[in-house]
Amino acid sequence: MNQREEVLSKAESAKSIAPRIATLTTPEKNDLLRAAAEALVKRSAEIIEANKADITAGEKAGMADSLIDRLRLDDNRIAGIADGLRQVASLSDPVGEVLQGRTMDNGIQMKQVRVPLGVMGMVYEARPNVTVDAFGLALKSGNVPLLRGSKSARRSNEKLVEILQDVAAAHDLPRETVQLLPCESHDSVKDLITARGLVDVVIPRGGAKLIDAVVTGATVLAIETGTGNCHFYIDRDAELDSAIEMLLNGKTRRCSVCNATEVVLIDVALDDADKKRIITALQETGVTVHGEVSELEAFGATDIVEATESDWTDEYLSFDIAAKVVEGIDGAVEHITRYSTGHTEAIASKNAYTCQQFANEIDAAAVMINASTAFTDGEVYGMGAEIGISTQKLHARGPMALPELTSTKWILEGTGHTRP
Repeated sequence: MNQREEVLSKAESAKSIAPRIATLTTPEKNDLLRAAAEALVKRSAEIIEANKADITAGEKAGMADSLIDRLRLDDNRIAGIADGLRQVASLSDPVGEVLQGRTMDNGIQMKQVRVPLGVMGMVYEARPNVTVDAFGLALKSGNVPLLRGSKSARRSNEKLVEILQDVAAAHDLPRETVQLLPCESHDSVKDLITARGLVDVVIPRGGAKLIDAVVTGATVLAIETGTGNCHFYIDRDAELDSAIEMLLNGKTRRCSVCNATEVVLIDVALDDADKKRIITALQETGVTVHGEVSELEAFGATDIVEATESDWTDEYLSFDIAAKVVEGIDGAVEHITRYSTGHTEAIASKNAYTCQQFANEIDAAAVMINASTAFTDGEVYGMGAEIGISTQKLHARGPMALPELTSTKWILEGTGHTRP
């Protein structure tokens, strides 16, 4: 069969088993998740071998170091992925949760309960850990995942899905409980995101181009997990040592993730020596600073790369950062409003009024007050593994974990009631 036929065939299989997966009990789901975690660790040598082939191919193709880092798997990372499944198993099952209910005046019992979304398409780049995260979250929330990973991680994803399917089969579930779609061309993405009637929702996770292509091209409901052009504003009233520590943590802790700090905004009212300290601290940790050279050299900064418009609009996902001097909190809000992707925005200030203004006026999924942008993470929030950070305003916003992968339905129970 051709690629489109394969995608639709797998979508049909997923749709056919969705009712069965939706009605799995919590113990059944948890047993499967824990068994999958054990299988991943036990077969880690197979996973690493497949991953090495992907790494070699990526290096030969000139893949950026940040993407190679996202792609790489080793024993520690596989153990972490397995722990993620165990953590999901330990979380409360959202399916069947009663959100509200009451007895109507006519005696009908009504309640609103959480139910699975159904067939959940995932389109993602490079990071093979997403394959397992998506499986775990989809299963615990009663959904059937259709996974379309990137070509760069094809061998890794194939091995991971093979292991997960083996575990499903050992638990008397169809191997179609999790499926990997072809990734040789972009056409498979188009086939997935237009499979109305078979796919209930599609979630893109990756760079801005991938997300935009899915959201604008989908006829299936799409949940946008946005890119992270995250800003960190250092106010005139900031405690500078602490602000620099938070900035460096957001930028250098792991530069290839969506919650990494990509732009630092510096209050013009800070002393020139303090402004220079901020830039120097970044450079001393190996971060390349981009900005308007004349603006930053005015207070003694050196080795600045002249910024272009893309420095303000795009994620770096590398040891690079854009720096700009702004006219206080109003200037920071103005800049962020213009360039924010709505992911995470942060401020360092000891002034409670300034912090409150920032929190009130910034429109983002997460606002950090005197905290690093790195805290936007489902696991940190206590949600367990996440599908991504939603930057849209309908259905879900922020980390998308188990509750966000469900919908609701109303159940009304009468005793032969008819409506007059």
